[in-house]
Amino acid sequence: MEFGGASSRVFHGDQYRCLSLSPRKFQTRTDLSGFYHRRPSNVSFHLFTTIAGRDCTCKATLGDRKVSADKVKNTSGHEFELSSLTALSPLDGRYWGKVKDLAPYLSEYGLIYFRVLVEIKWLLKLSQIPEVTEVPSFSEEAQLHLQGLINGFSMNDALEIKTIEKVTNHDVKAVEYFLKQKCQTHPEIAKVLEFFHFACTSEDINNLAHALMLKESMNCVILPLMDELIREICNTAKDNAHISMLSRTHGQPASPTTLGKEMAVFAVRLSRERRDISQVEIMGKFAGAVGNYNAHLVAYPDVKWPQIAKEFVKSLGLSFNPYVTQIETHDYMAKLFHAIIQFNNILIDFDRDVWGYVSLGYFKQITKAGEIGSSTMPHKVNPIDFENSEGNLGVANGGLSHLSMKLPISRWQRDLTDSTVLRNMGVGLGHSILAYKSALQGLAKLQVNEALLNEDLNHSWEVLAEPIQTVMRRYGVPEPYEKLKELTRGRAVTQESITEFIEGLELPKEAKTNLLKLTPHTYVGAAVELARTVDLAVNMVNGTKVFETHS
Repeated sequence: MEFGGASSRVFHGDQYRCLSLSPRKFQTRTDLSGFYHRRPSNVSFHLFTTIAGRDCTCKATLGDRKVSADKVKNTSGHEFELSSLTALSPLDGRYWGKVKDLAPYLSEYGLIYFRVLVEIKWLLKLSQIPEVTEVPSFSEEAQLHLQGLINGFSMNDALEIKTIEKVTNHDVKAVEYFLKQKCQTHPEIAKVLEFFHFACTSEDINNLAHALMLKESMNCVILPLMDELIREICNTAKDNAHISMLSRTHGQPASPTTLGKEMAVFAVRLSRERRDISQVEIMGKFAGAVGNYNAHLVAYPDVKWPQIAKEFVKSLGLSFNPYVTQIETHDYMAKLFHAIIQFNNILIDFDRDVWGYVSLGYFKQITKAGEIGSSTMPHKVNPIDFENSEGNLGVANGGLSHLSMKLPISRWQRDLTDSTVLRNMGVGLGHSILAYKSALQGLAKLQVNEALLNEDLNHSWEVLAEPIQTVMRRYGVPEPYEKLKELTRGRAVTQESITEFIEGLELPKEAKTNLLKLTPHTYVGAAVELARTVDLAVNMVNGTKVFETHS
């Protein structure tokens, strides 16, 4: 299920549809393209980005744009400027290589890009409204010119808008002025420059830009990673469907299961949350300063502005919210972030369980040449991937929790507290994908230690107390529970003692024979089948064939 409300549709396999107008790549030749690496002020950098399916190479000079950070001195007098080593956020430093796929969507570059897209699309929409005679229908050439500003949007353009913002001290107004400058030499568009941002409050532009940022980052980065993680857990479940394992409830030996079935539980749990995430409607408003189309109706009283706004918002692939103040109420964001938090909580549970299995020795970890587990204990191979995943999920949930609790609250028709908070969407989502990748990396290192699993089962014959007393209940043997309790609780139980107990029971021959055949290895119930059919369970949850089912 593709993410995004009104435009949601089924996807198959690994195919995700992203907006055709959004950036597809955000790759640099020199890591962070000068933003994070010290270099002389006159050095240029190249940024390769693909927008609307076409590669655009843009060149910006740091000296001209003054985008390098101001130098600061620490107590030792050393000068610092922004680099991968001095970035305050580890997402922009140490972990950049693992989270940079989010940059085209959730960075300030992404915000500016989507603002430009919304402003241009609104001007094109105005040209299609018969009553707005001042903006006649654009020629095909003019439409191509405007679309070209979207398709060809570059880092140079974003830097130019930031330069304008230094004068306006208003980020959305800077976008409007940028577009007017870009179109003032076009004879047709130049006549209607003042209809850029017509009847709009900044939040009309911003809320749609934020919605598109979320929609695209979810469809193009986060949901595919979630599905990859679920798929790998499914594969682990199927590969180990038959591997018997001693359960532990309250940390104590309990009825056996299989390693695969325990993995399958997490695959299905995560699938449910992934489905709920994909079903959140991403909403937008376009109703002016306080949500009433006040200015619209004064300028053009005969236009059905609520219907126009609905058409416009839906044309961007978003759901329309007709009842708003100056801002879109952000309730959908709270719902989305809560759903991601729950997905992350389940993954924390998974990380801790696998960590525990590694600790028990049920899993070995594939070693990597040259890698060090402990600086003092050479023998150690630590489960660091699952620990990193757990830690980052905690950081992610902290940020997403604040977003989901704060964003739906705004004083009267609006306050500005949401503005700075919304700039942190990439923090919670960035730490989430970092955690997903760590978990995937950890899964790839696991090797099952069947010998130890078997050894544990061989020393746990007391777990057969459950099936024996259950069969005794069926055939009316008095006090079955109490008799098994006396035999097993606090005592060493062996195959011999269990066999002797069964043979002394007054049970039908067939029932007694079946009990005598039981071992801790075979007493796994339906666990094998549950693990083998996990793909079917996951597909039923998602309502579509996401994974290829194979035996």
